[in-house]
Amino acid sequence: MLDCNARMKTEHSIAEVVKGTGGKLIVSSKKTYSIQELLLDSRKIIHPAETLFFALSGLKLDGHNYIDELYKKGVRNFVVSKAQDFTEAKYPESNFILVKDCTVALQKLTAAHRAKFTLPVIAVTGSNGKTVVKEWLYQLLHEDYNIVRNPKSYNSQIGVPLSVWLINQEHNLGIFEAGISESGEMDKLEKIIKPDIGVFTNIGEAHSEGFLSPRHKTKEKLNLFVNADILIYCKDYFDINQSVAEINALSKGSDETENKIKTFTWSLSSEADVQVVSVLLKDNQSFISCQYMGKELDFQIPFSDRASVENALHCACVMLYLKKDFDTIKERMKHLSRIAMRLEMKDAINNCSLINDTYNSDIGSLKIAIDFLKQQNQHPKKTVILSDILQSGRGELDLYTEVANILNENNVNRLIGVGPAMMRMKKMFEKNDRLQVSCFESTEELLKSLDSSTFQNEVILLKGARKFRFEIIGKFLEKKVHETVLEINLNAIAHNLKVYQNLLKPETKIMAMVKAFSYGSGSFEIANALQFSRVDYLAVAYADEGVELRKNGIKLPIMVMNPEQRSFETMIHYDLEPEIYSLNLLDKFAEVLSLLRNGGGEKYNIHIELETGMNRLGFEASEIPVLIERLKLNHQVQVASVFSHLAASEDKEYDDFTKQQIAKFDEMSTLITSQFDYKILRHILNSTGITRHTKAQFDMVRLGIGLYGIDASEKVQGKLMTVQTLKTTISQIKQVKKGESVGYGRVGKVSKDKTIATVGIGYADGLSRKLSAGRGKMLVNGKLAPIIGNVCMDMAMLDITGIEAGEGDEVIVFGQQPGIEDIATASETIPYEILTSISARVKRVYYQE
Repeated sequence: MLDCNARMKTEHSIAEVVKGTGGKLIVSSKKTYSIQELLLDSRKIIHPAETLFFALSGLKLDGHNYIDELYKKGVRNFVVSKAQDFTEAKYPESNFILVKDCTVALQKLTAAHRAKFTLPVIAVTGSNGKTVVKEWLYQLLHEDYNIVRNPKSYNSQIGVPLSVWLINQEHNLGIFEAGISESGEMDKLEKIIKPDIGVFTNIGEAHSEGFLSPRHKTKEKLNLFVNADILIYCKDYFDINQSVAEINALSKGSDETENKIKTFTWSLSSEADVQVVSVLLKDNQSFISCQYMGKELDFQIPFSDRASVENALHCACVMLYLKKDFDTIKERMKHLSRIAMRLEMKDAINNCSLINDTYNSDIGSLKIAIDFLKQQNQHPKKTVILSDILQSGRGELDLYTEVANILNENNVNRLIGVGPAMMRMKKMFEKNDRLQVSCFESTEELLKSLDSSTFQNEVILLKGARKFRFEIIGKFLEKKVHETVLEINLNAIAHNLKVYQNLLKPETKIMAMVKAFSYGSGSFEIANALQFSRVDYLAVAYADEGVELRKNGIKLPIMVMNPEQRSFETMIHYDLEPEIYSLNLLDKFAEVLSLLRNGGGEKYNIHIELETGMNRLGFEASEIPVLIERLKLNHQVQVASVFSHLAASEDKEYDDFTKQQIAKFDEMSTLITSQFDYKILRHILNSTGITRHTKAQFDMVRLGIGLYGIDASEKVQGKLMTVQTLKTTISQIKQVKKGESVGYGRVGKVSKDKTIATVGIGYADGLSRKLSAGRGKMLVNGKLAPIIGNVCMDMAMLDITGIEAGEGDEVIVFGQQPGIEDIATASETIPYEILTSISARVKRVYYQE
């Protein structure tokens, strides 16, 4: 769920909200409230008295279930779609507005908000480049306009309304991106955005599942511009150009010319308003030459990839349409900067974690970054290094009062401010007794005073406008380790979780497997994300993994699947719940528990494993009567769950055996649960079990490798996102002559001249030696390059003959391409082993887009 807490000067009364949402006031307060903020996520409150909560309902989470919690925290205004027991007696001084659908009500309210303003609005859509074009337009135009835009890439059916809600009286230009995943969605967004200028970046395969064809998807996206004054696009995209022509052809017989889409086009190959004469890519620069209205427009951008050229041309066309002179366009294009599409978290000095967001600093993106900071519980202290917030269009005192409130509400311990405004506002920040404050006039002044020893065991958020060059601070704070990195996409974890949730009944609980360092992805970092996503249980292999999670702030119930007797005392101390698979283990645990608690205390949760065909661990059917008797006699423990493991859930050949296992588990577990007067959860399905044997959900499922993007079902695999990307870099490039060899053992003999790249990853990093001699491949600048010779301990060599590459270039070991399954097949193993073999010396970088 998203939320947007940005304060605004436009206030809405409850009467306006009722009218805007089209709802009915079922509980009315005599107290007057001024609504300024919209809230969709109960975890993200900043100003409760000014907040309107929309109780969105999903398959697993229902906002109505969090109303009690929100009321206790001071929220008094709610939009609901279920009447339930919302009464004035239960919720005094509150307003409850009943609507048919909370998402639709949110969209209606923000559309009504948009109608209050007459500012021009630019809307951007397309398969790729939406966020970059939006952010580059901001960079190019912020000197001339007070701009409101989407925070990050808030471009969905929920993200767009929250973004449009940010408009206030001081803005004189809006730039909003919009994305859709199925037919009919863009019509809703058009009513909210009401764009005057449209930009259609391109059309491709992204998010095509909900459309009949590329042409169908194109026409759906064009619905955003049905009332726009102009549409800017590249004529070289056939589907876009033809779709525009077809829509306009249908309007030829009408006198209402406003039904036609008016266009402003550019092209590399055909006649257009802006004719691109040449594009020269050289030394990380692009030199672009165009013809517009009979005049030459030449400009350069500090990027040399084709996507950046395309994005820059869209931006140039917008500026031309807005009648910006050529000199202004040339000068500003030179200074475009790369857009940070994600929040990254890395290991930092002195056992710290660093969240790096150094490319922009506005109130919307600050809130998103603070939300991410708040999720991190691995350190007791939270520090924010923040620059001045530029071009906000708001009064300084009003703006930084809100910043101070955000820091206070989210329990930030230390603020390091950089910039003249932060210096001026220092005393205001110091009013918060819990906040340690220091401010500096410039980044250079901060760097002079930085002492690495002042950062110890804390999470540091680095948030700065690009002019302050906070990347220098990032380099100072970042832990210097091996250049090979494993990137973990936390958005993909959340996405994959939802894919499996959609296969489950609403009441089915999820136990997420974070054993073996979360399949190589990290422990508390993944657990933090799962805890934030409200999974029900976590499972680890050994007690020490659970202890690490507890020490890093994880409060979810944790099952230990391989409890060792010597760790029982530690488990009890950290409230870790053991799997019990034998009578002897049950007796030993009960004995330790009784000694530690002197025979008293609340009953302790345990989990009973049953043997149904795996023949590994678990109680046999013949042992169940004795087990029940022992459990009834033992007043120290209670059974939290009963479970078993499927031996071959992914294999169709063994479906009959799997069904036998499920039936046996049902029978055995029922014998146990029927003997106790409290709820005992039952679970047997793993990831592929969820997709292939969904009817056997019981009370809970165990989601493991599927969470990390791997499933045996092709249908489900197509919906999952890649979580891990293993990257390295080219250390050196050599020209090897015919007859020479590469690497140890002279395995890599070459039959003709070759170009060889040495990359900084080897078997000590987890790269299997079975990938030697061409069996494995890595992606170099979009092309697969085979490994030549033997994989070494710390490096490997690639045959990059015919591939344009330079020393320092990025190399993908696995990710989207090649996929983890490709590497596993080439290594003659399974994806589990590849993921869990990645060495601890490989730096993990966690990011959220």
